[in-house]
Amino acid sequence: MRSLLLAATAIALAVPAFAQVETSRPQPLPVAQSVPEARDIAYPGTIRLEVDATDTARGIYRVTETIPVESGRVTLLYPQWLPGNHAPRGPINSIAGITITAGNRTLAWRRDPRDVYAFHVDVPEGVRSIRVQFQHLSPTAGNQGRITMTPNLLNLQWEKMSLYPAGYYTRNIPVEASVTIPEGWTAATSLDVAARRANRISYRSVPYETLVDSPIFAGRYSRRERLAEGINLNLFADRPGDLAATEPQLAAHRRLAEQTLRLFGARHYDEYEFLVALTDDLGGIGLEHLRSSENSHPRTYFTEWDKGSAGRDLLAHEFTHSWNGKYRRPADLWTPTYNVPMQDSLLWLYEGQTQFWGYVLSARSGMMPAEDVLADFARTAAFYDTVPGRSWRPLLDTTNDPIVQSRRPQPWSSWMRGEDYYSEGMLIWLEVDARLRQLSGGRRSIDDFARAFFGQRDGDEGISTYRFEDIVRTLNGIAPYDWATYLRQRVEQTGPAPLAWIEAAGYRLVYRDTPPPYFTARERDRKILDLTFTIGITVGEGGVIGGVAWDSPLFNQGVTTGSTILAVNGEAYSNDLFKEAITAARGGRTPIRLLIKRDDRYREVALDYHDGLRYPALERTGSGPSTLDALLAPLP
Repeated sequence: MRSLLLAATAIALAVPAFAQVETSRPQPLPVAQSVPEARDIAYPGTIRLEVDATDTARGIYRVTETIPVESGRVTLLYPQWLPGNHAPRGPINSIAGITITAGNRTLAWRRDPRDVYAFHVDVPEGVRSIRVQFQHLSPTAGNQGRITMTPNLLNLQWEKMSLYPAGYYTRNIPVEASVTIPEGWTAATSLDVAARRANRISYRSVPYETLVDSPIFAGRYSRRERLAEGINLNLFADRPGDLAATEPQLAAHRRLAEQTLRLFGARHYDEYEFLVALTDDLGGIGLEHLRSSENSHPRTYFTEWDKGSAGRDLLAHEFTHSWNGKYRRPADLWTPTYNVPMQDSLLWLYEGQTQFWGYVLSARSGMMPAEDVLADFARTAAFYDTVPGRSWRPLLDTTNDPIVQSRRPQPWSSWMRGEDYYSEGMLIWLEVDARLRQLSGGRRSIDDFARAFFGQRDGDEGISTYRFEDIVRTLNGIAPYDWATYLRQRVEQTGPAPLAWIEAAGYRLVYRDTPPPYFTARERDRKILDLTFTIGITVGEGGVIGGVAWDSPLFNQGVTTGSTILAVNGEAYSNDLFKEAITAARGGRTPIRLLIKRDDRYREVALDYHDGLRYPALERTGSGPSTLDALLAPLP
């Protein structure tokens, strides 16, 4: 017993008490500023940028840049914060094979450990230029990202296939760019052509800022139409038959150009190029530029024109951006380079009013029938009248979504909210128009705001920034009112949706059991069954549920996005069968039986819903003139 006790005591004395051990507490490594700050000074030389875009079978762009430099440390940047994306979405993962040489000497490069969009290279004495080569690899499948090159089409965006030197505002870096496209193809861009040699096109030198704002569409099958003086429609298609636009269809596009110019009263470009892909193969896009826009529609854009106008507001939306977003731009959204973080606080004007004008100008030009635009206004109003996320998240906070969410799928989008500054922003400007008309006795409208705010300095091709106070000042110049308080209430606070414009325009929001033609066309365009206003869900192809509204009947049954409806009342699922079951259950007591599959689990859900199909619509409340109808009427 005594020997065991002595042994235990010896062990205890050999091990120090835990409280006596000092806890390890590391300190951060010192952080040095490794990327030079941008300065508003001229870059000493002109970059030569060459892109070989002929490898359409594999979707490979081969890039060669010749960059004037001085000896010492040079930092090259890959664009991170992309204009029109309002977020750091530069696809740095898409470039490969980087080599940097000076004459016959290969120079080592090193990616910055803190900023993965920055590359450092030490330039030896006597070297006056370096050659940078790499490949930009287009996704070859949709799950890799947006496909930008197919055997018949390509969409070249210069910022995705170029590096630029740190330390300078991008507007001060001149670039001579060229592209080699497949033989027999046609290319369109807002850049001025300096020379053509076979299938190689060289463009006149422009600032890097202008180059990035001047993408290219190219393709095997194309068509070009002049819409107005200095405004052109460039069509590219998967198949030649997709280009078969009729004269009435082209006339609507010409009226779009005409009505937009009448609205703003000024232009900030010498030539404007609509770049439009009619494709099921190239990745979808709608992106604004000062002198052009990148747009895509399904192949059937012209050939099934009479089947519905859903989606045809796109060209009007992106054209409006030439004034709203590109020429006039929020001060906190403009940055001197593409690697300085953007701030998105005014997107409810940048995108919200552009969404507004996209529909209004589509109605005025005949790109969309006015009744279809009214149907979309009704759908949007009904959505925000009921969306539960408005109870906790103000519209202003959704302007952070391009950065926070990056358009990734959400499990409960109606509760989390998304980029609502588009559509709810549109409702704000509908309400502002109604208020302006009311305050001025019908003499002034939002048209006056558009001309005063965006239609400035005809011929100025620069960027004019603005702040919240500038918006308020312009509105007060049209019709005095406490616009600052009004806008802050709408943007910064939670509460009811901006729907006063409906009653002011002589309408009311109602629900019917049959969808308007536009609603059906929109379902077809998006390949969904939209039961948002019925039971709070959308259903995609194969019965897969694309969205479930928070606190809706199926939400309360534990059904989630991504689940699949296999059967309705014991019969194999189809959209028509589901709608028939909802109609048959109206006013009754028997639940609709749904067989739901999620992953490898099956279960039957009793949908206890008996109010029938519900589709929102705007209904006139009187026979007198309507300010909403006046808004959608063409300008004389």
